[in-house]
Amino acid sequence: MQDSKRYTDCAVEEAVRLLSIDSPTGYTAEAEAYLLKTFRELGYEPVHTVKGGVLVDLGGSDAENGLLLEAHCDTLGAMVAELKGAGRLRVVPLGGLPALMVNTETCRVVTKFNGCYEGTIQVCNASTHVNGELRNTVPSYDNMELVLDETAESVEDLKALGIGVGDIVCVNPRTTVTEKGYIKSRFLDDKLSAGILIALARYLKEEKLTPARRTYLHFTVYEEVGHGGAGSVPAGVTEAISVDMGCVGSGLQCTERQVSICAKDSGGPYSYEVVKKLISAAKEQGADYAVDIYPHYGSDVEATLGAGWDLRHGLIGPGVYASHGYERSHKDGVENTLKVLVGYIQSI
Repeated sequence: MQDSKRYTDCAVEEAVRLLSIDSPTGYTAEAEAYLLKTFRELGYEPVHTVKGGVLVDLGGSDAENGLLLEAHCDTLGAMVAELKGAGRLRVVPLGGLPALMVNTETCRVVTKFNGCYEGTIQVCNASTHVNGELRNTVPSYDNMELVLDETAESVEDLKALGIGVGDIVCVNPRTTVTEKGYIKSRFLDDKLSAGILIALARYLKEEKLTPARRTYLHFTVYEEVGHGGAGSVPAGVTEAISVDMGCVGSGLQCTERQVSICAKDSGGPYSYEVVKKLISAAKEQGADYAVDIYPHYGSDVEATLGAGWDLRHGLIGPGVYASHGYERSHKDGVENTLKVLVGYIQSI
């Protein structure tokens, strides 16, 4: 891949921009609008699906052997479930957001008709000097609440602010990129790989390259609740690959500086043929990679298969540590993922 460092930086910059846009599952319109604008500026003709996804045709000569690359722009978040008498809010998660991971985190409550409000999610009665049992408390959505940065002491006060059940709670991503190349943020799953796909599209356009096979991008919504990739597969597609986060943790080989190729996850094995081709692309492009089995994972492309589409499937992504928490990856992992994708779209 020519000038891979430049396009790696592009991918990270795009990811940072996407991370600055709140988009919990069910509240993704602003992220969708950003993607549509970005691809139009690159000279593509993105399609906005009815469901809310963004579909982009990157071109390619072999339309009967098409390739679909899927990444999701929805993230974890929460939703207001109850207005409490003390002017606090009970919330429930959107997607698999662990309560432990958001205790003491700042957030925004987006009301349906009255703007947004700042606040903090924390366990109830959170003062150590008052609550002697605090040190033994295990955070859960049953014993946590959202404390608004507003004068609100009753349900009536909350209603006067325009807050209601079903309002969206957006957790602060706290994005930073270090001098050593580490990328730290909530929701690198999957905005880091969304940034990678934007950089891939820019690379093809600027280098005037045409994929060997017809290639499409699908930025899905609702992945975090299991049905993001269930629709919008273009005619002629025979393979679909989720470009999501690669798992880093105990018992796995991948690091944050590598691209992870998944052989199997909770939904079962990925296409053996596709896994082998991804490994071959990594070797041909000189990408640092690892092959792993993810113990607790489901992907967009499994939703695609579950919806009845007849295709082969795969899953890759840059290594990401502390998934569904305050996540960390590295620019090297981004570069290695880009290299594999560039190599793969030229294969038949």
